[in-house]
Amino acid sequence: MKIKLKLSKIIEDALKNANIQADEIVISDATKPEFGDYQFNGVMKLAKVLKQNPRQIATVIVEHIDTTGMIAKVEVAGPGFINIWLNKLWLSQETTAILDDIRVGVGQVEVAQKVVVDYSGPNMAKQMHVGHLRSSIIGDTLSTLLEFLGEEVIRQNHIGDWGTQFGMLIAYLEEQNTDGNTQELKDLEQFYKDAKVRFDESEDFANKARDYVVKIQSGDEHCLRLWQSFIDASLGHCEDVYAKLNVNLTREDVRAESFYNDQLPQVIETLKEKGISRTSNGAECVFLEGDETPIIIQKGDGGYLYATTDLAALNFRDKVLKADRICYVVDARQAQHFKQVFTIAKQAAMVKEEVALEHIGFGTMMGQGGKPFKTREGGTPKLSDLLDEAILRAKDTIKERDVHSEAELNAVAKAIGIGAVKYADLSISRESNYIFNWDKMLSFEGNTSLYMQYAYARIQSIVRKHNAEITGDIVIADEVEHRLALLLLKFEDTLTKAAIEATPHTITSYLYDVVTVFMKFYELNPILKDDIEEEIKMSRLQLATLTASVIEKGLSILGIEVIEKI
Repeated sequence: MKIKLKLSKIIEDALKNANIQADEIVISDATKPEFGDYQFNGVMKLAKVLKQNPRQIATVIVEHIDTTGMIAKVEVAGPGFINIWLNKLWLSQETTAILDDIRVGVGQVEVAQKVVVDYSGPNMAKQMHVGHLRSSIIGDTLSTLLEFLGEEVIRQNHIGDWGTQFGMLIAYLEEQNTDGNTQELKDLEQFYKDAKVRFDESEDFANKARDYVVKIQSGDEHCLRLWQSFIDASLGHCEDVYAKLNVNLTREDVRAESFYNDQLPQVIETLKEKGISRTSNGAECVFLEGDETPIIIQKGDGGYLYATTDLAALNFRDKVLKADRICYVVDARQAQHFKQVFTIAKQAAMVKEEVALEHIGFGTMMGQGGKPFKTREGGTPKLSDLLDEAILRAKDTIKERDVHSEAELNAVAKAIGIGAVKYADLSISRESNYIFNWDKMLSFEGNTSLYMQYAYARIQSIVRKHNAEITGDIVIADEVEHRLALLLLKFEDTLTKAAIEATPHTITSYLYDVVTVFMKFYELNPILKDDIEEEIKMSRLQLATLTASVIEKGLSILGIEVIEKI
């Protein structure tokens, strides 16, 4: 339900009938219930253009607003704001209409865009650590959200699988006489450390490793086979984490650095031909206006850099994937890098001018005291270990709350633990740093996934106790029901805003508002009491089940499971 679009059309018709011309109509949510449900705040701008008193203009507009359907009443407030209240009957009809809608009233875009979302991006030399968490879950949420709204999404996992370190790793892999699938690669961190020790201690081994780098790049069959076995084993570790984290990345989504290796010379040639790059101190560089430091795209020894590979990737995503929008979900500290790369790509026509290029930057997950998140030993925690701990802590949180079999307890603990980690991250404005806090994220109170899951489970408990068919329409009778119904109908506007701005916290804030108002509704309006009229009981049951559907759909977009009982 695009409520704001409908209201904009009503205001547009009122302006036309009042012979007032407006370039843009913006409807905003009212900040307080006494200010209505929505506000039209464009009168001040109109007053400057028309050189008239804003309150007089607002009064004229209000006289032409249709209040026979969607809108119950409008009033002029302050110097010229127009407050809008929606009709309870309209809210009743619209919420009733989506009771059996699997999409809970959310439509799809009329014309789908092709959107590339680049996220996660682990390095194949090491296991995924907590530093990969934010990119993985923000990127996956954005992808799922865009797909739900009808966009054509192409997930891209730009893994680091190329470079000098891989010569060392495959030389050690060969020395261990393993095919990449045995015990030696169960712990990639230890394997890397052991290989590095050999590299530092043995000159012969180091020379062999350097030789293998050249052989990999030149397509040597033996070295490529060893390299591929290592990559396969590394990807296996990543896939285990993605499965545990409910992240929808597969092998088909991997587009590794090595994929673009053959395209890098053409990138350099294109930049030279267009006069965008020039040689400086033996290196090929691009000097952008306003940047004191040049962007090196090819070193003096012929080697390439990240910028070169990113330009090749942009060219591929434009020319081959035909993307309309390309989103890079990468640490905010890379903002300058992407600004430069995007500028070069557009200047060199590697990407069409109309293609949207976005760096979806995010802050850092911090430990207690605002310090970098570390293990007790001072290392960076493996992401898999963090998720395992989340499940164990969740089990301790819920094991006394309800009767669960061991299998049920494990399943519920996984849903709660993984959900807690993801929701705590997604509920923060992505550009902000945040403090990782187990107690806060596993709380039954506040803006947590467990609060959402508990609300959903409570509604399912009500439905089970009713134990009969739920029929009839939703009838909005009081203010709290009005607020809840309005919130449920705002779901599409919320998702659209989150998709445009790439802000998952827009969804979590919305869900928190929905659950908070539902809890108030549940407190004030008993659902299953014997002395309640049947029509009222059914209406409240329908409103509760619609709330559950919105919670479930919202959490599923975030990659979080609901729970039938806690």
